[in-house]
Amino acid sequence: MVDLNRLLTDLTDESADLDALVAPLPAVDWQRRTPAPGWTVAHQIAHLAWTDHVARLAATDPAGFLASVSRAATDPGGFVDRGAEEFLAPPATLLARWRDGRTALAGALAAVPVGTTLPWYGTRMSPASMVTGRIMETWAHGQDVADALGVARTPTGRLRHVAHLGTRTLGHGFAAHGRAVPEAPVHVELTAPDGATWHFGPADAADRVTGPALDFCLLVTQRRHRADLALVATGPVADEWLDVAQAFAGPPGAGRQPGAVNAA
Repeated sequence: MVDLNRLLTDLTDESADLDALVAPLPAVDWQRRTPAPGWTVAHQIAHLAWTDHVARLAATDPAGFLASVSRAATDPGGFVDRGAEEFLAPPATLLARWRDGRTALAGALAAVPVGTTLPWYGTRMSPASMVTGRIMETWAHGQDVADALGVARTPTGRLRHVAHLGTRTLGHGFAAHGRAVPEAPVHVELTAPDGATWHFGPADAADRVTGPALDFCLLVTQRRHRADLALVATGPVADEWLDVAQAFAGPPGAGRQPGAVNAA
Protein backbone atom coordinates (compact mmCIF):
# COMPACT_ATOMS: atom_id res chain seq x y z
CA MET A 1 0.00 0.00 0.00
CA VAL A 2 1.25 3.50 -0.86
CA ASP A 3 2.41 5.48 2.17
CA LEU A 4 0.74 8.87 1.70
CA ASN A 5 2.58 10.41 4.63
CA ARG A 6 5.93 9.41 3.12
CA LEU A 7 4.90 10.94 -0.19
CA LEU A 8 3.87 14.14 1.54
CA THR A 9 7.24 14.27 3.31
CA ASP A 10 9.03 13.91 -0.02
CA LEU A 11 6.89 16.70 -1.50
CA THR A 12 7.75 18.89 1.48
CA ASP A 13 11.45 18.16 1.02
CA GLU A 14 11.34 18.77 -2.75
CA SER A 15 9.58 22.07 -2.17
CA ALA A 16 12.07 23.04 0.53
CA ASP A 17 15.00 22.47 -1.85
CA LEU A 18 13.47 24.83 -4.41
CA ASP A 19 12.51 27.28 -1.68
CA ALA A 20 16.14 27.41 -0.55
CA LEU A 21 17.15 28.20 -4.12
CA VAL A 22 14.79 31.14 -4.64
CA ALA A 23 14.36 32.62 -1.15
CA PRO A 24 17.76 34.41 -1.07
CA LEU A 25 17.42 35.84 -4.59
CA PRO A 26 17.34 39.60 -5.05
CA ALA A 27 14.21 40.91 -6.74
CA VAL A 28 16.01 41.32 -10.07
CA ASP A 29 16.75 37.59 -10.25
CA TRP A 30 13.07 36.73 -9.87
CA GLN A 31 12.69 38.39 -13.28
CA ARG A 32 15.27 36.16 -14.98
CA ARG A 33 13.96 34.36 -18.02
CA THR A 34 13.68 30.59 -17.71
CA PRO A 35 13.62 27.94 -20.47
CA ALA A 36 9.80 28.17 -20.62
CA PRO A 37 8.96 30.85 -23.22
CA GLY A 38 7.67 34.00 -21.56
CA TRP A 39 8.17 32.68 -18.03
CA THR A 40 10.48 34.19 -15.46
CA VAL A 41 11.61 32.63 -12.19
CA ALA A 42 8.60 34.36 -10.62
CA HIS A 43 6.27 32.73 -13.16
CA GLN A 44 7.62 29.30 -12.23
CA ILE A 45 6.90 29.80 -8.53
CA ALA A 46 3.53 31.42 -9.29
CA HIS A 47 2.60 28.39 -11.41
CA LEU A 48 3.41 26.03 -8.55
CA ALA A 49 1.38 28.18 -6.15
CA TRP A 50 -1.56 28.26 -8.56
CA THR A 51 -1.48 24.50 -9.15
CA ASP A 52 -1.30 23.84 -5.40
CA HIS A 53 -4.36 26.08 -5.07
CA VAL A 54 -6.47 24.22 -7.64
CA ALA A 55 -5.31 20.87 -6.24
CA ARG A 56 -6.52 21.96 -2.80
CA LEU A 57 -9.84 22.94 -4.35
CA ALA A 58 -10.08 19.42 -5.79
CA ALA A 59 -9.57 18.01 -2.29
CA THR A 60 -11.80 20.41 -0.34
CA ASP A 61 -14.18 22.18 -2.71
CA PRO A 62 -15.15 20.04 -5.73
CA ALA A 63 -17.65 22.64 -6.93
CA GLY A 64 -14.99 25.32 -6.84
CA PHE A 65 -12.61 23.06 -8.70
CA LEU A 66 -15.19 22.28 -11.38
CA ALA A 67 -15.71 26.02 -11.82
CA SER A 68 -11.99 26.34 -12.52
CA VAL A 69 -12.28 23.53 -15.07
CA SER A 70 -15.10 25.40 -16.80
CA ARG A 71 -12.94 28.51 -16.99
CA ALA A 72 -10.06 26.44 -18.37
CA ALA A 73 -12.34 25.04 -21.08
CA THR A 74 -12.77 28.55 -22.49
CA ASP A 75 -9.01 28.83 -23.08
CA PRO A 76 -7.49 25.32 -23.14
CA GLY A 77 -4.23 26.53 -24.65
CA GLY A 78 -3.67 29.40 -22.28
CA PHE A 79 -5.29 28.69 -18.92
CA VAL A 80 -2.02 27.47 -17.37
CA ASP A 81 -0.24 30.67 -18.37
CA ARG A 82 -3.20 32.67 -17.09
CA GLY A 83 -3.06 30.86 -13.76
CA ALA A 84 0.59 31.73 -13.32
CA GLU A 85 -0.07 35.36 -14.24
CA GLU A 86 -2.92 35.57 -11.72
CA PHE A 87 -0.65 34.37 -8.91
CA LEU A 88 2.26 36.69 -9.67
CA ALA A 89 3.20 39.10 -6.89
CA PRO A 90 6.30 40.81 -5.50
CA PRO A 91 8.89 38.19 -4.44
CA ALA A 92 8.19 38.26 -0.69
CA THR A 93 4.44 38.05 -1.21
CA LEU A 94 4.74 35.34 -3.84
CA LEU A 95 7.07 33.27 -1.68
CA ALA A 96 4.69 33.49 1.28
CA ARG A 97 1.75 32.60 -0.99
CA TRP A 98 3.54 29.50 -2.27
CA ARG A 99 4.60 28.42 1.21
CA ASP A 100 1.14 28.86 2.70
CA GLY A 101 -0.53 27.15 -0.25
CA ARG A 102 1.64 24.07 -0.28
CA THR A 103 1.21 23.66 3.49
CA ALA A 104 -2.56 23.94 3.11
CA LEU A 105 -2.53 21.44 0.25
CA ALA A 106 -0.58 18.88 2.28
CA GLY A 107 -3.08 19.16 5.11
CA ALA A 108 -6.02 18.84 2.75
CA LEU A 109 -4.67 15.75 1.02
CA ALA A 110 -3.77 14.09 4.32
CA ALA A 111 -7.39 14.52 5.41
CA VAL A 112 -8.96 12.91 2.32
CA PRO A 113 -10.77 9.70 3.35
CA VAL A 114 -9.09 6.46 2.28
CA GLY A 115 -10.43 5.23 -1.05
CA THR A 116 -11.60 8.66 -2.22
CA THR A 117 -10.55 9.93 -5.62
CA LEU A 118 -10.30 13.60 -6.51
CA PRO A 119 -11.43 15.39 -9.67
CA TRP A 120 -8.69 16.63 -11.96
CA TYR A 121 -8.41 17.90 -15.52
CA GLY A 122 -9.87 15.12 -17.66
CA THR A 123 -9.51 12.41 -15.02
CA ARG A 124 -9.75 11.53 -11.32
CA MET A 125 -6.79 10.95 -9.04
CA SER A 126 -6.10 9.36 -5.68
CA PRO A 127 -4.43 11.61 -3.10
CA ALA A 128 -1.21 9.59 -3.58
CA SER A 129 -1.28 10.18 -7.33
CA MET A 130 -1.95 13.86 -6.73
CA VAL A 131 1.08 14.13 -4.44
CA THR A 132 3.26 12.24 -6.92
CA GLY A 133 2.19 14.70 -9.60
CA ARG A 134 3.05 17.63 -7.33
CA ILE A 135 6.51 16.16 -6.67
CA MET A 136 7.07 15.82 -10.42
CA GLU A 137 5.92 19.36 -11.13
CA THR A 138 7.93 20.87 -8.28
CA TRP A 139 11.06 19.08 -9.45
CA ALA A 140 10.53 19.94 -13.12
CA HIS A 141 9.80 23.62 -12.56
CA GLY A 142 12.64 23.70 -10.07
CA GLN A 143 14.86 22.51 -12.92
CA ASP A 144 13.72 25.48 -15.01
CA VAL A 145 14.65 27.80 -12.16
CA ALA A 146 18.03 26.10 -11.70
CA ASP A 147 18.73 26.38 -15.43
CA ALA A 148 17.86 30.07 -15.39
CA LEU A 149 20.25 30.63 -12.48
CA GLY A 150 22.99 28.41 -13.87
CA VAL A 151 22.80 26.12 -10.85
CA ALA A 152 23.53 22.38 -10.98
CA ARG A 153 21.24 20.61 -8.52
CA THR A 154 22.19 17.43 -6.69
CA PRO A 155 19.77 14.63 -7.66
CA THR A 156 18.05 12.77 -4.83
CA GLY A 157 16.11 9.57 -4.33
CA ARG A 158 12.92 11.58 -4.80
CA LEU A 159 13.53 11.20 -8.51
CA ARG A 160 12.00 7.74 -8.17
CA HIS A 161 8.58 9.37 -7.98
CA VAL A 162 9.22 11.27 -11.20
CA ALA A 163 10.52 8.13 -12.90
CA HIS A 164 7.52 6.15 -11.69
CA LEU A 165 5.15 8.71 -13.14
CA GLY A 166 7.19 8.82 -16.33
CA THR A 167 6.75 5.10 -16.88
CA ARG A 168 3.06 5.11 -15.93
CA THR A 169 2.33 7.77 -18.57
CA LEU A 170 3.85 5.91 -21.53
CA GLY A 171 0.49 5.58 -23.26
CA HIS A 172 -0.39 9.20 -22.57
CA GLY A 173 2.77 10.37 -24.30
CA PHE A 174 1.85 8.54 -27.49
CA ALA A 175 -1.78 9.66 -27.37
CA ALA A 176 -0.89 13.28 -26.66
CA HIS A 177 1.20 13.31 -29.83
CA GLY A 178 -1.61 11.76 -31.88
CA ARG A 179 0.04 8.37 -32.17
CA ALA A 180 -1.38 4.92 -31.58
CA VAL A 181 -0.77 3.68 -28.05
CA PRO A 182 1.48 0.61 -28.31
CA GLU A 183 0.46 -2.71 -26.84
CA ALA A 184 4.02 -3.92 -26.29
CA PRO A 185 5.33 -3.18 -22.77
CA VAL A 186 8.65 -1.50 -22.06
CA HIS A 187 11.05 -2.38 -19.26
CA VAL A 188 12.90 0.59 -17.78
CA GLU A 189 16.17 0.10 -15.88
CA LEU A 190 17.63 3.23 -14.31
CA THR A 191 20.72 3.99 -12.26
CA ALA A 192 19.60 5.88 -9.17
CA PRO A 193 21.55 8.81 -7.69
CA ASP A 194 22.94 6.52 -4.96
CA GLY A 195 24.07 3.88 -7.47
CA ALA A 196 21.15 1.50 -6.92
CA THR A 197 19.12 0.20 -9.85
CA TRP A 198 15.45 1.01 -10.29
CA HIS A 199 13.26 -1.28 -12.41
CA PHE A 200 9.87 -0.44 -13.90
CA GLY A 201 7.73 -2.58 -16.19
CA PRO A 202 7.83 -6.29 -17.04
CA ALA A 203 11.33 -7.75 -16.68
CA ASP A 204 10.89 -9.89 -19.79
CA ALA A 205 9.77 -7.07 -22.09
CA ALA A 206 11.64 -7.04 -25.39
CA ASP A 207 11.58 -3.23 -25.55
CA ARG A 208 13.81 -1.59 -22.98
CA VAL A 209 15.12 1.79 -21.85
CA THR A 210 18.28 2.02 -19.75
CA GLY A 211 20.34 4.89 -18.37
CA PRO A 212 20.67 7.34 -15.48
CA ALA A 213 17.51 8.10 -13.53
CA LEU A 214 18.25 11.82 -13.75
CA ASP A 215 18.37 11.67 -17.54
CA PHE A 216 15.11 9.74 -17.72
CA CYS A 217 13.40 12.28 -15.49
CA LEU A 218 14.74 15.16 -17.57
CA LEU A 219 13.34 13.45 -20.65
CA VAL A 220 9.84 12.62 -19.40
CA THR A 221 9.40 16.17 -18.05
CA GLN A 222 10.69 17.53 -21.39
CA ARG A 223 13.53 19.45 -19.75
CA ARG A 224 16.17 17.99 -22.10
CA HIS A 225 16.22 16.55 -25.60
CA ARG A 226 16.98 12.85 -25.84
CA ALA A 227 20.07 13.62 -27.92
CA ASP A 228 21.65 15.25 -24.86
CA LEU A 229 20.94 12.35 -22.52
CA ALA A 230 22.63 9.00 -21.85
CA LEU A 231 19.50 6.93 -22.40
CA VAL A 232 19.56 3.80 -24.55
CA ALA A 233 16.41 2.50 -26.21
CA THR A 234 16.18 -1.09 -27.41
CA GLY A 235 13.25 -1.97 -29.66
CA PRO A 236 10.95 0.16 -31.82
CA VAL A 237 8.41 1.00 -29.12
CA ALA A 238 11.07 2.11 -26.66
CA ASP A 239 12.80 4.18 -29.33
CA GLU A 240 9.62 5.97 -30.36
CA TRP A 241 8.66 6.53 -26.74
CA LEU A 242 11.79 8.59 -26.13
CA ASP A 243 10.51 11.00 -28.79
CA VAL A 244 7.07 11.48 -27.21
CA ALA A 245 7.52 10.78 -23.49
CA GLN A 246 5.47 13.15 -21.36
CA ALA A 247 4.84 12.74 -17.64
CA PHE A 248 2.56 15.76 -17.38
CA ALA A 249 -1.08 16.10 -18.39
CA GLY A 250 -2.35 18.16 -21.28
CA PRO A 251 -1.12 18.75 -24.81
CA PRO A 252 2.52 18.07 -25.70
CA GLY A 253 4.97 20.89 -25.32
CA ALA A 254 7.60 21.81 -27.86
CA GLY A 255 10.25 20.36 -25.57
CA ARG A 256 13.91 21.31 -25.80
CA GLN A 257 16.07 21.44 -28.87
CA PRO A 258 19.30 19.40 -28.88
CA GLY A 259 22.06 21.21 -27.07
CA ALA A 260 19.85 24.12 -26.05
CA VAL A 261 18.75 24.15 -22.42
CA ASN A 262 16.99 27.48 -22.80
CA ALA A 263 15.15 26.62 -26.02
CA ALA A 264 11.60 25.38 -25.94
